[in-house]
Amino acid sequence: MTRVITILTENFSDWETALINSTCRGYYGFDTRFASPKGTPVISSGGMLVTPQLSIEAIQLDEIDLLIVCGGTAWQTERAPNITGLVAQAYEKNIVVAAICDGTRVLAQAGVLDNLRHTSNSAENLSQLNYRGAAYYQDVPYAVADRRVITAPGSAPVSFMAEILATLGVSDENLKTYLAMHAAEHRRPNTRYEGDSKMT
Repeated sequence: MTRVITILTENFSDWETALINSTCRGYYGFDTRFASPKGTPVISSGGMLVTPQLSIEAIQLDEIDLLIVCGGTAWQTERAPNITGLVAQAYEKNIVVAAICDGTRVLAQAGVLDNLRHTSNSAENLSQLNYRGAAYYQDVPYAVADRRVITAPGSAPVSFMAEILATLGVSDENLKTYLAMHAAEHRRPNTRYEGDSKMT
């Protein structure tokens, strides 16, 4: 069984890792668990209260196959937990490491992004950290996977899910259909939200 831990902080962005965890657990039988600082309950940006199964401090890297860092406003504050050592060790152990939105800042701080292709909400979001991987930054609106590391802007939870599963070797017709279903929304021409349209 593939084992997954997602790291959550107070005010985490709940939509960013919901799809990957739901798909992993519901469709492929992964063991999905959640961790927070000291294992305390956290409230998402949407007001959802989550009680994690364990604390960040209790994570045993030898017992997991995938470590996900969910985004959220905490990663740009002093309240952010210091998990750079954990992330660096996970990468060194060849564990799949994934981060989305401001969670990518942690990977940059840990040195994981120094020599591989990656993305984030913007190049500026990471350049503030004086990390060494700026030359490898990809200015794209979708997730990027390189050497078992997956990064994504907060607006790309679907491709984030797809790249994580592909990295784990998961690919079947059911998944392709599921991805096509999510992508279909963006193929439909829709002028309702354009600046010169009238909204009722």
